[in-house]
Amino acid sequence: MKFTIAIALATTLALPSFAESWDVSLWGKRRAFTEHVEKLAELVSEKTDGQFTLNINYGGLSNNKENLDGISIGAFQMAQFCAGYHADKNPSITVLELPFLGVDSLEKEVEISQALYQHPAVVDDLARWDATLLMPSPLPQYNIMGLGDAPKTLADYDGLAVRATGGIGEALSTIGAVPTSMSASEVRQSLDSGVIKAAAFAPHAHMSFGVADAASWWTTNLNPGTVNCPVVVNTPALESLSDAHKEALMSSIDEALVHYVDFYNNNTMKKWDTLLAGDTIEQVTYTDEELQSFRDTAAVPAHKAWIEENTSRGLPAQDIYDFVISSISN
Repeated sequence: MKFTIAIALATTLALPSFAESWDVSLWGKRRAFTEHVEKLAELVSEKTDGQFTLNINYGGLSNNKENLDGISIGAFQMAQFCAGYHADKNPSITVLELPFLGVDSLEKEVEISQALYQHPAVVDDLARWDATLLMPSPLPQYNIMGLGDAPKTLADYDGLAVRATGGIGEALSTIGAVPTSMSASEVRQSLDSGVIKAAAFAPHAHMSFGVADAASWWTTNLNPGTVNCPVVVNTPALESLSDAHKEALMSSIDEALVHYVDFYNNNTMKKWDTLLAGDTIEQVTYTDEELQSFRDTAAVPAHKAWIEENTSRGLPAQDIYDFVISSISN
């Protein structure tokens, strides 16, 4: 892996005599997407002999699209959100949701995200919300699962209502799809009611939110991009931690991410492969020519538009974009 595992043993910490507790706002249920937060809580408790605890709450503290707002007012101390839920609030990190960036593994996703989270413009962008980016939630390339007739060619996407956020939604719109932004927890009901006919997700979410139970087809290689869903902390809360508890938290990040990647690759993907091995879900694979045409149509305009739009916001957008592209190619 390209990131360093840093583990601070509890015996090396000078623990304070008082207990500290943080509330953590997630959504849905425990799944691959939240394994690093669960592991982080476990490690922090172990290193502090239970004197610093992360109280993980699934949906009881905030709506997932309002988690950044909750962080900004100190309603809770830690939360997870996805950049595409409110691109105007965190424009700097939406660069990682651009289509066809070429990130090809979870390990690389971790490396690029962690590097970007340290970029001064990104730090300043999130500081507007009293938020410090703690760690990413790396996800593989999204693909589409849906109901009804499978889109055998890219032309078949014309008019298809699909749940897709951020850059993925923008990319799909270039081939005639009708992207709809909604939280993951709304997707199954929207499929059942006919509001949408398909959803763009990573494998774990197709399983966790019931899409795989209802779907009749799946695209194997569309790979239009992924989303960036960081875990953030309230900056004043982070700064107020005792030195020992802050060290316990920060030194556990890499190990939590290692656990996440291992769990996704060796647990989630095995379940996914087993699911697809049956004959109930048709697998749709596109030709190299179609995929190249999709990239040519979607990628260059989307990347150019992102730079122009965010430069107009006052961000050093070209610098951020070049930083990401350079990091991916290294």
